[in-house]
Amino acid sequence: MPEGDTIFLAAAELRTHLLGRTVLAAQATGRAQVGRLVGATIESIETVGKNLVIHCSNGLSVRTHLRMTGRWRRFPAGERWQRPPARPALVLKVQGSTVVCFDAPVVEVFATRAQALHPGLAPLGPDLLDPGFDPELAVARFRATDQDRTIGEALLDQRLVAGVGNVFRSEILFIERTDPFGSLARLPDTALERLIATARRLLLANVRPGRPAGRTTTEGAREAAGSPVWVYRRGGRPCRRCGTPIRVAALGRELPRFVWWCPRCQAPSG
Repeated sequence: MPEGDTIFLAAAELRTHLLGRTVLAAQATGRAQVGRLVGATIESIETVGKNLVIHCSNGLSVRTHLRMTGRWRRFPAGERWQRPPARPALVLKVQGSTVVCFDAPVVEVFATRAQALHPGLAPLGPDLLDPGFDPELAVARFRATDQDRTIGEALLDQRLVAGVGNVFRSEILFIERTDPFGSLARLPDTALERLIATARRLLLANVRPGRPAGRTTTEGAREAAGSPVWVYRRGGRPCRRCGTPIRVAALGRELPRFVWWCPRCQAPSG
């Protein structure tokens, strides 16, 4: 499932094959006019939360968002694709490589100079993987939103902090022993600061060089005994800390998503 770490790693891989190279051919599904990129040099590739943005020398950029289905792949020149040719949402060909974004629901070209006003990028909160991440700004964003919202809902709101997806949401809340259904109003600033710090720590750990293969949130924890996660998709199985069966339920008013938690370790406070 693509989250902030997935996009960060995809961008790092794409930089290896695309930076400084001229776009020889481009195609996309939908209305994205990627043909306008042909002949331009790829100057930079950045991530903004779960968005991947490729900037070109002609003043145009292309944004992709993988949502739940998308995936980036790179193929050496002449190598056969491993997926049906009808599934690519974006194809960029450069010298020696073809990079393909399969099944992504969002592909669009926009003027680079307009990024600060882009409706899909400008509203996003501080990116947890940004080297200049500002935790105080993140706390302020959480406090500026509706304080009756549940903590679990707020963690997935990319307008507050960008990069947390459903896997990390459940894991962060478990690590910090926080009830997903508790309200932001009842969460002390110190606890909110710890949630944000843990979110950033987990994402950074999953993009560092030499990390274990696959996403993990339990590295170094004796209770987890080599398992990559604490609670995610472990409904009905014993909590790794206390043995209580893990529970799962839908959470969210706008777009309900499942959350997994331990009713004992994450019991409501007060």
